[in-house]
Amino acid sequence: MSAFNDRLGGVSYGGELRRELSLRNQQYAKRLQLLNRESYGDPPSICYLPSEDGMRHGNFLRESYCAILRNASWRKRLLKAHTQARSALPREERAWKELDSSNSSDALLMNIFCFPGTLRNRRVLDLLGVEASFVPEFGFRARVPLANGRVDRTEVDMRLGELLVESKLTESDFQCREVALVDSYRDFADVFECRKLPRDARGFLSYQLIRNVLAAHNGHCSFCVMLDARRPDLREAWFAVMSCIRIVDLRLRCKVLTWQELAEALPGKLQRFLQEKYGIASGNNPSTVLRDELFAANV
Repeated sequence: MSAFNDRLGGVSYGGELRRELSLRNQQYAKRLQLLNRESYGDPPSICYLPSEDGMRHGNFLRESYCAILRNASWRKRLLKAHTQARSALPREERAWKELDSSNSSDALLMNIFCFPGTLRNRRVLDLLGVEASFVPEFGFRARVPLANGRVDRTEVDMRLGELLVESKLTESDFQCREVALVDSYRDFADVFECRKLPRDARGFLSYQLIRNVLAAHNGHCSFCVMLDARRPDLREAWFAVMSCIRIVDLRLRCKVLTWQELAEALPGKLQRFLQEKYGIASGNNPSTVLRDELFAANV
């Protein structure tokens, strides 16, 4: 078992969060009468369908979705296929997309950063460590040099000027890859104390973090992991990787930001949406009172 999967102290933080999001979105979809289907899993994830006129989508706040539709690059992100649709979801005339899922961290990211006004807020810019309001690039293809002279065009969830962002919500971990693959990156040994990086019998843990730090190094960027305060397992995994960065300036350009911390600086309507649909209440800690009330209503 990985040292940094979604279990710490016998608690499955990822599983608990998936259960909470399932309950929240069942109630959210019912209250607003939104088109949706449940996956076959336990707990089921709620997947939303766009409205018949294509102008609304239950997984997005209306203002964020309208902004996405107006931007050709953002709109293209909506087409990303749901890789588990065949086995996990009922068939529909329209093919399921990854951002239809209530568990999608990409959808959460776009709900926040496509919302008009988010990036005009000085508090948000200060939290991100960026000096100006850049237009977000989602699914940015960074260039990570390989030892053979080629490059890995790795996908980063968001680029905002010189800031790269990896977003997480219910994902179990940051993926694991075999040693030979990670060793194939040109700057790997220069950037990391390789022997101190967490690994198991399969290879290096938290591969996505290693790869994205290398992307930040090559692009002279900062790197931020955005995750939920209810996921201390992911936070510990990131700190374990960050502590192995050899280059001091690069380590200082790496950070973590919780959705809850970010929510404090967001517009009121967006805050209310995040609290109801995701249980993301402003502050450093999750709203355990709201969560317990929600569970009690469904027992």
